[in-house]
Amino acid sequence: MQISLSFIRILFLGLCILFATTYTTAEAKADNYPLLLAIGAGAGIAFWAILISLDRLFKAFNLHSFNIATLGLLFGYCMGEAIMLVFQNILTVTLPDASLPALPIIRMMILVLATYLGMIMTARAADQLAISIPFIRFKPSTQKKKDLLIDTSVLLDSRIIDLATSGLLDHHLVLPRFLSNELNEMAESSDEALRTKARRCQEVIKKLESLPSLELRYTDADFPECKDSMSKLIRTARLLDANIITADASRLQQPSIEGVRLINIHMLSTALKPMTQAGEFINIKIQRYGKEPRQGIGYLDDGTMVVVNGGAEFIGETIRAQVLSVKHTASGRMIFCNALEENMLLEPALSGMSSDLESSAKNYFAL
Repeated sequence: MQISLSFIRILFLGLCILFATTYTTAEAKADNYPLLLAIGAGAGIAFWAILISLDRLFKAFNLHSFNIATLGLLFGYCMGEAIMLVFQNILTVTLPDASLPALPIIRMMILVLATYLGMIMTARAADQLAISIPFIRFKPSTQKKKDLLIDTSVLLDSRIIDLATSGLLDHHLVLPRFLSNELNEMAESSDEALRTKARRCQEVIKKLESLPSLELRYTDADFPECKDSMSKLIRTARLLDANIITADASRLQQPSIEGVRLINIHMLSTALKPMTQAGEFINIKIQRYGKEPRQGIGYLDDGTMVVVNGGAEFIGETIRAQVLSVKHTASGRMIFCNALEENMLLEPALSGMSSDLESSAKNYFAL
């Protein structure tokens, strides 16, 4: 893709220089030909630089937005031509011999107004376009990987940066502009908590934008009649035929909503935790008592709870245990283990060593 873009830019650079130099040297004389040639080349390069600037400006827009703008321009132009045709016919009937000097200006104003209204109305009602043209609806011939819309909870979770760096989300992460605008308003709020939250989200957005392979995109789809951000996000996902990636813990048991699939990174993190098989041996630090007698509770580095039978006698110690079973729950995985007998044998030995050390220390200080 990068090679294609570079080829297109170099091609248009040559075309801009060619057209500009051809225009400036069309009627040039021999004495001023080099100067006009240099002016034409400079003008061509300047025009090419403007094109590249526009390319950078519209980089965040997708093909859907471009198609909507093109249709709006076409509809607006047709409406302007129709209005102008009616206006000219009215003038012909009412004032057959009169000339109107301001007619070209009126025509220009009508066309500009009509095209502007056409593009604005088409952009605002993009989701109703299939209803306005009921027999025309384009669908992909093959199943494609759906885009993922970002919500605020994901931006507050720094794990999205690691996930984006992995390459799984390349070319499929989309940020709605109404969400970015809400974060800008929150960043200027008088509430310190809201400002901190918004700034954290904006920092994550900047880091996502800096990933060259990710190519974070924006969508201008907005629904002003919806006051709730989640409702806007759902309607945007339905419009773009996309899914929503979220980190909202309250939606862990909600795989979909209104026909839109929710990808929760908490469930993804749980699914990617390393599996522990029955019969394996693990070292676990017992941190507190369990619900049952002689049970001790510990935690692995990834937060998985480990219930150790016979571990209540080793609070605050790291012991060796054998896995009995692994249970999957709504909050994650739980591992059930038995404390090994070697821990029981090791405890009196350690206590004997500590007592010997105490006595030797006492004897030493007694001397």
